[in-house]
Amino acid sequence: MGTELTGPVLRVAALSKRFGGTQALEDVDLEVAPGEIHALIGPNGSGKSTLIKILAGYHHAEPGAVAELDGESFDLGQVTASRHDRLRFVHQELGLVGELSAIDNLALSHGFARTAFGNIRWPEMERRTSALVERFGLGIDVRRPLATATPVQRTVVAIAAALQGWEGRRGVLVLDEPTAVLPPGEVARLFDIVREVRDAGAAVLYVSHRMDEIFALADRVTVIRGGRRIATRPVAELTPRSLAELMAGEEMETDHRPAPASGRTDPVLEVRDLWAGPLRGVGFDLARGERLGITGLVGSGHEIVPYAVCGAHAGRVSGRLRLPDRSQRWTRARDANDLGLPLVPADRAGEGVIGDFSVGENLTLPLLARLRARSGRLRRRRESALAEDWIRRVGVRTAGRGARITTLSGGNQQKVVMARCLAQRPPVLTLCEPTAGVDIATRLQLYDLIERQADEGMGVIVSSTDTQDLLALCTRVLVVRDGRIAREISGRDITESALVHAMEGTE
Repeated sequence: MGTELTGPVLRVAALSKRFGGTQALEDVDLEVAPGEIHALIGPNGSGKSTLIKILAGYHHAEPGAVAELDGESFDLGQVTASRHDRLRFVHQELGLVGELSAIDNLALSHGFARTAFGNIRWPEMERRTSALVERFGLGIDVRRPLATATPVQRTVVAIAAALQGWEGRRGVLVLDEPTAVLPPGEVARLFDIVREVRDAGAAVLYVSHRMDEIFALADRVTVIRGGRRIATRPVAELTPRSLAELMAGEEMETDHRPAPASGRTDPVLEVRDLWAGPLRGVGFDLARGERLGITGLVGSGHEIVPYAVCGAHAGRVSGRLRLPDRSQRWTRARDANDLGLPLVPADRAGEGVIGDFSVGENLTLPLLARLRARSGRLRRRRESALAEDWIRRVGVRTAGRGARITTLSGGNQQKVVMARCLAQRPPVLTLCEPTAGVDIATRLQLYDLIERQADEGMGVIVSSTDTQDLLALCTRVLVVRDGRIAREISGRDITESALVHAMEGTE
């Protein structure tokens, strides 16, 4: 891990960026030392993404910014320069083509090995790609489409693509939210991979919202808030509370745990013999005011349960559901959409919001029938009042209901999606990965919002691979394995160890 040079491998100073009237970054300084894993953390909208995009050359910094690699100045805007090539990036979206193999994906950035006649030398391409990915020991078939690979295997391919041609050279690998789509069992493996990259001579700039990752992995952490660098500290000198206070700018409670179950047992939702995709006859009752977690490894089928219950699963579905307060008749699972249960989907950008619509339009979209007059015309004043009311209730930070939804941070977009569901006054709220990609302060706000709905009698289903969500929210957790409910964990028995062992099948 050591090196002959004692100065930072990467140094940026006086980094500022303005978008119109918004000051996204203001005089930010950042230093990454050789051989360290340096975490970058901050609330949604703090400027983390802008900083990373400036380092990648996507945005240009304001005049006066300074950038150095190993003490030598370089131009942040010249992304093709050889010195800038020592900055490598793995973005949250990974930038991979699922229909192509690992061989093809790596060749997209560095080209194919060809003969003198221009033909591709496939055996050499396979050897070259295998050499890059085999060091991480995940048994990736480099010839198969990446759509068939696991999330951590795809992440490894993205890291391998970023490290091409970098052997023996110092530089910085930037990882932007690399665990966002990984189940708990694969997060630990990714941490090992990040350490291997560090031990091979590279420094790592690790961007994350999750404090537990910072304490498990990083040597130092830089906190930015409101576009400014607040602090850079050794992780060993911090606690979760002190780090949260640096992020939020105020003292805050970070150890959120659910209130005890209310004791009410009358069901608000009954599900029987649910078959969909890998699901094999799943059934359960959801009590009034209960917060029920559903979890499992990726591919176990747990992620399909909320979609099937809400009538949003695209594939074949069988089984039956009932809302006892509404009717004693059972509804076929394939007609679950008739029950009108709203869903907060896992893919917020792809399934949750319409980017071209405003905040208000996204919020009121499923309520238009209720907001129309008998003539069929939309009652605009009533729509505006409803949007303003829910923006206030859930604490959406926005310039106004007319602002485009894409101008909001991920956490505030999630609040809009939740407000849209709650405005329908449903008996059950179903959430998938409810805090994915949101910072600790927004996470705690979402926890409080969900808990308030349960306290008012709403049944809540939380489908998540994030054990922190399950620990903070749920009074009972169903663990799905191989399409069936393998274990039920309740109350104080819900611990991280119990959840992980149940998911992995190692109880």
